[in-house]
Amino acid sequence: MPKVKVDWDKCNGDAVCVDVCPVEVFELQDLPEHSDSQKSVPVREEDCILCMACTVQCPTEAITVEEE
Repeated sequence: MPKVKVDWDKCNGDAVCVDVCPVEVFELQDLPEHSDSQKSVPVREEDCILCMACTVQCPTEAITVEEE
């Protein structure tokens, strides 16, 4: 199963990953420890198909995807 990680210190909450992911792995959420903006959360990590669209399109390079 792929391991999808988001560095919330880098994530600016612009939702590019939400828009480009063909299997809807990401969802924007309010995180108490990061109150500056909503953050991308990989809520359906198990659905990841390793297309890497999120890693390529993320403007802040906040997402990493690894195959386990």
